[in-house]
Amino acid sequence: MRKIASRIMKNHGWKFVVNIPDLKKCVICVAPHTSNWDFIMGELAIHSVGMRAGFLMKDTWFFFPLKYLLKALGGIPVSRQRRTNVTGGVVDSFKKHDNLAIAVTPEGTRSRNPNWHKGVLYIARDAGVPIVLGYFNYEKKIVCLDRIFEASDDIDADMIAIKHYYDTVDALGKYPEKFTTGLENK
Repeated sequence: MRKIASRIMKNHGWKFVVNIPDLKKCVICVAPHTSNWDFIMGELAIHSVGMRAGFLMKDTWFFFPLKYLLKALGGIPVSRQRRTNVTGGVVDSFKKHDNLAIAVTPEGTRSRNPNWHKGVLYIARDAGVPIVLGYFNYEKKIVCLDRIFEASDDIDADMIAIKHYYDTVDALGKYPEKFTTGLENK
């Protein structure tokens, strides 16, 4: 899989930049999330260097036969209709595994959303794992795992700090008009 993913990325002019050390456990916070292509590019990038990362995804994508592929890739279905304890389930997974990375898009949608979900922070805090800040830049064709962010007990301040990071980093979604941190309104 590594060679295939690497070849596909290279043939399409994409590169995967990893500016962090190898971590046994982490939550990967990924933005901007403006297209279904983000999933494909993220999976190709991770596999191109032999890494694996699970991911949270809207449960409506887990239909036959696609659900088998998504689960094999590490997909965790998230229901927007039912109140479920996704955070607790992911935290339990971190406790059960020696090596685990889970990718989360805090925007929670491909549409413009200034109200980011804080689950990435709760998962990291409760599991005692770092957050890796990663981004896409569709103009430069880069997927990047850029920085390690240590969550504190102040979830609101941490979310603002993460949003500031995405306001200043070289991130550019496939559809830039669909991305916002919501900080420009404050």
